[in-house]
Amino acid sequence: MVYYDLPPGRASFSRAVVTIGNFDGVHLGHQAILARVCKRAQELEGQAVGITFEPHPLKVLRPQLSLPLLTTPTQKLELLTAAGLEAVVVLPFNADFAGLAARDFVTQYFCERLRVREVVVGHDYCFGRGREGNIDLLKEMGRAHGFTVQAVWAVEVDGAVVSSSLIRALLRLGKVAEASHLLGRPYGVTGQVIQGKGRGAKLLKVPTANIRPENELLPASGIYAVWVRRGAETLPGVANIGTSPTFENGELSLEVHLLDFDGNLYGENLEVGFVARLREERRFPSIDALAAQIRNDITVASQVLGGK
Repeated sequence: MVYYDLPPGRASFSRAVVTIGNFDGVHLGHQAILARVCKRAQELEGQAVGITFEPHPLKVLRPQLSLPLLTTPTQKLELLTAAGLEAVVVLPFNADFAGLAARDFVTQYFCERLRVREVVVGHDYCFGRGREGNIDLLKEMGRAHGFTVQAVWAVEVDGAVVSSSLIRALLRLGKVAEASHLLGRPYGVTGQVIQGKGRGAKLLKVPTANIRPENELLPASGIYAVWVRRGAETLPGVANIGTSPTFENGELSLEVHLLDFDGNLYGENLEVGFVARLREERRFPSIDALAAQIRNDITVASQVLGGK
């Protein structure tokens, strides 16, 4: 179940085990918290509930940062649901909500509307007006209102603490394999297939799907081995992010060639999962030279993805 906002009054929850956060990327650190929530809900015979916000608080509080999010709202909900939560509450975040005192938030949402049995958060979680609320405040109010609090420590991979900001930095460098280790899956970009310039099939004999990305962050320009989710099926492919310098195109685009696929994709929504960066994008002296390189890219991508 997905709830958009929780109006005053008791919601349909009983003994809820709740976590709260932005969950951008739903990375391994988030997944550790979500796993604890689901485990505790089972042990307490309660409901596993996740609370998140739309838009991301920094979009409201510090719009000048132009923070590029890792997941679209739809992706985030899919990932939270896949983690085992029984319900996700999406609270609309605005200036009024940002001014809500931490104690008032706990009283109004955790106690009155959700009737929480336990709250599970990251070890450094802060909330409420000016980030005044913390785990100590939660524990204090829990003792007064009858709920317990658990803090989950940060997850480390290869000595680095997993965070959304670190994943963004890796993607900007094109280090999609390293980012996937922190996400627990390939970084996915969703979008609709739109009409392109037709060069792939006509000039290069390699048909491509031109995708209009919904995500705010694309990996660095380059050629990538990818898995493409098309409805219920997942297909291997090669993706190009860049400006097609050989053709002096100038516009940044995302194009994908599906291996061993023959069909019309126009209008379909695909999700491109970036597995490995094969090379940088560069200008070639001729179309023939570019076509030869693309054929080589396809061979390498097939090997990377476990093909022939």
